[in-house]
Amino acid sequence: MTSDPTLALRVRDLAKTYGDKRAVDGLSFDVRRGELYALLGPNGAGKTTTLRIVSGLLDADGGAIDVFDVDALTDPIAAKRMIAWLPDEPMIYDKLTVWEYLEFVAGLWGIDAKTAATRAEDLLKLLGLWDNRNDRCESFSRGMKQKAVLAGAMIHEPKLLMLDEPLTGLDAAASRFVKDLLRRKVDEGAAVILTTHILEVAERMADRIGIIKDGRLLIEGSLAELQARAGAAGQSLEDVFLSLIGDDGGAAPGDNPAIEAAK
Repeated sequence: MTSDPTLALRVRDLAKTYGDKRAVDGLSFDVRRGELYALLGPNGAGKTTTLRIVSGLLDADGGAIDVFDVDALTDPIAAKRMIAWLPDEPMIYDKLTVWEYLEFVAGLWGIDAKTAATRAEDLLKLLGLWDNRNDRCESFSRGMKQKAVLAGAMIHEPKLLMLDEPLTGLDAAASRFVKDLLRRKVDEGAAVILTTHILEVAERMADRIGIIKDGRLLIEGSLAELQARAGAAGQSLEDVFLSLIGDDGGAAPGDNPAIEAAK
């Protein structure tokens, strides 16, 4: 693909099939540097599968992926060094303290001990976990585990963060903290992709939004652009979303005049 210095991620014609189900069907989209991009869609739309492929956890059946001009399919190791992936359920080693967990993750990335210790201290203080650094992760609440996993994801200083339902199960304080942290990373020049079923979060946070269904991109752009293209000026993201996918999430693109108008 042609190099574009403004892009953090370029996905073209991505495809993935499970048995006779096309989970991702010729999906193409871009995420810019210094941008928070919300990837939205109903259950089973292909959001998580797409992010797992970009992160290198799943093989694609076809298509192309560039991460900061690195071909992620032919050079996955180089691409992974720039990526952080956070699944919807925090995955952590409960018997480790959070400090030991960060030491372990830093070691996997080949970060020297002194640098790892400095970054771990900075992250734990930033995330409000410094006083718990010697506590085993099994004693943590859901919100604390989410913060610990986020610290682990950022210890190698990724330039592209991908988060699948990052606010699920968090209380208001923890949710606000994570949102502020993501905005801070974007302001520093990183790119963030998140999926969420909380459309108010996407409406408030996202610079651009992509809506997918059945593994295909229906529409993308800023909220104002989505409203204009869907003929829904002044309406909420929830209203735009439901007009595009159908209130029951079951209408095919060709059956929905709002989708046809938005193309």
